[in-house]
Amino acid sequence: MAAVPAPEGPRMMRGASRQVVLFAVAGLLVSVWAFPVLWALLTSFKTERDVLAYPPLLVFTPTLANYRDVLWGPTSILPNLWSSAVVSCCATLLTVAFATPAAYALARLRYPGRRASGFYVLVTQMLPPVGLVIPYYLVLQRIGALDTYTGLVVIYLTFSLPFAIWLLVSYFEDVPYEMEEAALLDRAGRLRAFWHVVLPQVRGGLAVTTVFVFLNAWNEFMFAVVLGGNKVRPVTVAMFNFISVEQTQWARLAAGAMVAMAPVILVGLFAQRHIVKGLTVGAVKGGGRR
Repeated sequence: MAAVPAPEGPRMMRGASRQVVLFAVAGLLVSVWAFPVLWALLTSFKTERDVLAYPPLLVFTPTLANYRDVLWGPTSILPNLWSSAVVSCCATLLTVAFATPAAYALARLRYPGRRASGFYVLVTQMLPPVGLVIPYYLVLQRIGALDTYTGLVVIYLTFSLPFAIWLLVSYFEDVPYEMEEAALLDRAGRLRAFWHVVLPQVRGGLAVTTVFVFLNAWNEFMFAVVLGGNKVRPVTVAMFNFISVEQTQWARLAAGAMVAMAPVILVGLFAQRHIVKGLTVGAVKGGGRR
């Protein structure tokens, strides 16, 4: 006896109900994720009185006074943005420059102590940063590098480098060995094969690593507030100045956060295509591992 197919009506109703539930859950998760940013954006256009009003005001007269204060007022954060840009760019360039050959060696070369060196790099990621603040402070104080760009960039390099190496190792492992071996058979040499054959294959991974290292350096606070000072004060430390024992200037703090986010958003938009491509390539490849 032939089976009777299910009616189309109930099946379509179940599919529609499933999509409604899916969209509702997705909307809830997105709203939870976006709420802090939207709250900060609305707060940046309020006066301090509107911010502290209870119940919270949903309808208010927007003002740009907070942005004028944080950009051109006595509490301007523009010099701090410059400090953050210098420290973040220098730390990112040095990190990528040192991490690329190190990750290549860990992923593709066979040498004594390879596993131990890879494990050491991993262990350095397990150290809690707060435990390193005092030793870093004493070392920089001894060599006179406190409150200098050089000192802060070197410290950022110490915790960005292991992260970048481990991120890049997976991309180098995914490059097929046959491509590099073919270049070596053509007498290209190890350095030329690395530069002309292997490195172009990991451009996506380099873009992802560059963006993540830059974001980590830009948003870092703990080392900046301890090892910086009046000469080198990144924007995260400057924003903290809006919080005091007497009061917290929520509106200026929110405006400062929006201004500090702008360069990061621009970097993300500029590198969006490379980031997506790099993450996709790293997810689907795998034939090059040995």
